[in-house]
Parts: sequence; structure tokens; C-alpha cells
Amino acid sequence: MIEVKYFGAVAEKTKCEFEKLSFSEELSLQKLLQDLDEKYEFESLSFSVAVNQKIVSKTKDRILIASDIVALLPPFAGG
Repeated sequence: MIEVKYFGAVAEKTKCEFEKLSFSEELSLQKLLQDLDEKYEFESLSFSVAVNQKIVSKTKDRILIASDIVALLPPFAGG
């Protein structure tokens, strides 16, 4: 089971801060994001993705494992 955490506008769209998802076959990050987009219709929301507290590319092929924590993060502003 993986945990998906939502922050900012993504949390507002999903109406939850996190959920735990189980999967029966190999799951890639891209497939997870596609499934979440179909479920929540993120449309034009801009967000970054972190896996186990490290920002990762949404386009890089990455296989998730059961203990992973995926976070969808709002854009960062610095100063």
C-alpha cells in the first residue's frame, strides 16, 4: 500500500490531505498520476511530485513500491 499526500490546491481539489492506495500489480508513478487525474480531474493544476521526500520528475519512468510515500506539492515560491 502506498500513501499519497496532497497539499495546497491539489488538497482542495481532492477534498482530502492523504489517502492510502493498494495495488495488485506493478505500479509506475506515471500510471498513478494518470489514475489520480482521472479520479480527481486535476485539469490545469500545477504541482510537483515527491517520492519519499525527494522531488522527482513526473515524466521519468519510476516503479513504486508498497512503502513509498508520494506527495503532490504546490508550486514553490522563494525569497
